[in-house]
Amino acid sequence: MPANAVDAAALEAILLAAPFHRWLGLRLSSLDEDGVEIAMPWREEFVADPAIGYTHGGILAALIDLTADFAVAAKLGRGVPTVDMRVDYHRAALSGEALVGRGRIIRMGRTLATAEATIHRADGTLIASGRGVYLTATP
Repeated sequence: MPANAVDAAALEAILLAAPFHRWLGLRLSSLDEDGVEIAMPWREEFVADPAIGYTHGGILAALIDLTADFAVAAKLGRGVPTVDMRVDYHRAALSGEALVGRGRIIRMGRTLATAEATIHRADGTLIASGRGVYLTATP
C-alpha cells in the first residue's frame, strides 16, 4: 500500500472544500497509514421519521461513501469519484447520536480502488457497513 500523500490537515481541507460535507458537519478525527476516521455530529435535519427519530439511510450511505472515499483520497492527495457502492444497515442511528465512520482500503489499483467503511455510535456499536469502488485514474 502506498504511503499517505497528504497529512491530516490537508486531507481535512480537501474534505471540507465541498459544501455538502460542511453541511453534514464532518470532521476528520484520525488519519494513519491504515485508514481514516470521520466524525459526524447528529443534526435534526437527518431525521427520516419524526415520531421515531431515526437517521435517514441516505445520510448513513453518504457517510459510508465519504469515509471509504477519503481512505483512498489520503493515498492520492485528492478526492475520487465513486464508481459503485453497497451499504448494509445493521441498527438504527437515533436522534442525538454522533456517528463515527472508519474507512480502509482493500485494494488500491492504478484505475480503481476498493475501500470499506463502518459507522459506529460513540459507544462502538455498529450501525452500518459498506464498500465502494473508486476511480483512481486521473479523469
